[in-house]
Amino acid sequence: MRQPFLIVATATLLSGCNLAPVYVRPAPPVAPSFPTGPAYGPAASGTQTPLAWRDVFTDPSLRTIIDRALTNNRDLRAAVANIASARAQYRVQRASQLPTISASGGPSLSRGGNTTGGIDSYSADVGVSGFEIDLFGRLKNLSKAAFETYLGTEAGARNTRLALIAETATAYATLAADQDLLAVAQDTVASTARSLRLTRSLNDAGLTGKVDVRSIETTNAQSRSDVENATTQVAQDRNTLELLVGAPVEAALLPGKLDTLEAGIAKVPVGVSSEVLLRRPDVIEAEHQLIGANANIGAARAAFFPTITLTSAVGFASTALSSLFTGGAFSWSGSSSASVPIFGGTNRGNLAYSVAQRDLYLAQYEKAVQSAFREVADALARAGTIERQQAAQADLLRASSQANVLAEARYREGIDTYLSALVTQRTYYTARQTKIATDLSALSNRVTLYQVLGGDSAGEGAGESAGSSLYPANLDRSAARSDDPTPKPSR
Repeated sequence: MRQPFLIVATATLLSGCNLAPVYVRPAPPVAPSFPTGPAYGPAASGTQTPLAWRDVFTDPSLRTIIDRALTNNRDLRAAVANIASARAQYRVQRASQLPTISASGGPSLSRGGNTTGGIDSYSADVGVSGFEIDLFGRLKNLSKAAFETYLGTEAGARNTRLALIAETATAYATLAADQDLLAVAQDTVASTARSLRLTRSLNDAGLTGKVDVRSIETTNAQSRSDVENATTQVAQDRNTLELLVGAPVEAALLPGKLDTLEAGIAKVPVGVSSEVLLRRPDVIEAEHQLIGANANIGAARAAFFPTITLTSAVGFASTALSSLFTGGAFSWSGSSSASVPIFGGTNRGNLAYSVAQRDLYLAQYEKAVQSAFREVADALARAGTIERQQAAQADLLRASSQANVLAEARYREGIDTYLSALVTQRTYYTARQTKIATDLSALSNRVTLYQVLGGDSAGEGAGESAGSSLYPANLDRSAARSDDPTPKPSR
């Protein structure tokens, strides 16, 4: 009875060859440090530490909305479902490396049409059917490729989570900015309406001409148009926020003025080394895809070698149910078969395809690293100049406000025509709008830095921790491009 199981155990022990190229993480095709220069501020000392999103977004209402988005957002739910699907597919592929043991049993009865006699038989069997002995690692590499797909899907879900947090925070700040723009437009409508009434009175008294009346009417009409546009934009911003959250957002959680978010979204410190890019979820996902493609080469190479399958069974057979499990009723059988490809056109094509796919994923991995580097560099360039721009914009707003007050006073005293007041009024209106846009850009840049650095420690899952042990420290890129398609077994 032990012999069939010895055959299975021996075959399993023989399954030690691996024809896949040795994977070595490609060296990052970017500079070792982020850019420096007039556009960039000083870098933080030390290594960049991952930040949980709650450390960056401290505004209570914004935190509540992000929490709801992480619970209800449908894109994130779809990403979680993709993880479950990839995990299930990996388990199916992993199961092919192990024998499938099945049991069967039942009676067999036969009777002749003209006799009362017949034959009764009973059987009970346990066996292994069609188990492939993985001598050259084909099943092992297919299982590894499925595992990397699972890890890549998990990293992709983390990337979706990270993007959702950033998009929700940006939408929240944008809603606050558009509400401020609406308030500015409404204030300008009220101010120009007062000036228009005064100018019409002066025109009726013959103290000013129609040109002044028409000039102020244009400013009033423009501001009224801006009010309607801003009203629409605020409504659309709220719709966007509710789509991200996946549920209605009550008015009590909506933002107030934009400047109240200044303390609610923290600045993200950025270190010098560009190695931080390697922990971004999208880069991790691209590397898992590359490792999986590397394993597929091993599976394609193994197809050139014999495929050996094993079938075995042990059981009992008897003509009487009462004696089915007696010693004499025991039987066992075992058989094996081997198939060897004679003409390898299909196998060669599959191998060439797997090598090309590996090259494709290598290029995509390197592009992901380069794109990540550019995104961080762009965000740093904005972070290095935005505070100076905000200070200049604040000076412009203050100066234009004072000029507008003086010009209106001179007009009311009859010293100047309304043309001078009109110019300063429009400058002040534009300066207020630009100041809001600049402040929004500053807050959005903080959100962007959080996202492009990929540093949400609270979002790190098993995929990264499991995958990190698969990454050798050696950064020799040439090993990752071993293009020799010749199958060479290795143990």
